[in-house]
Amino acid sequence: MPHIVIDYTDGLDGTVDVPALVAELHPLVVDRVASVGVGKTFARPSATYVDGVAAPFVHVSVEVLPGRPAAVKAALSEDVLALLEKHLSPVTGVTYSVEVRDLDPSYHLYPTH
Repeated sequence: MPHIVIDYTDGLDGTVDVPALVAELHPLVVDRVASVGVGKTFARPSATYVDGVAAPFVHVSVEVLPGRPAAVKAALSEDVLALLEKHLSPVTGVTYSVEVRDLDPSYHLYPTH
């Protein structure tokens, strides 16, 4: 039931095949965390600048229900970085990152499945 958010510089539209990235990323995450149930992946382009200069970036946030060992989350981070490298290697000057974290205990899903 992971929730995955891909934030990326809107200037990467047309350069990076975001649907292809999502098509590989979502099942990778589901498999690595042995997930069952509802999971969502969102891709959000945004304009971002550093000191007035466009700075291409991609950041992936993965939120999972608590209980996965730190080693599983660390390995997932490495797998996601490798996938980003695969999709972003043709892009000059792009920075990318990933964070895997537990959902807060306040998280609730309705309707439950």
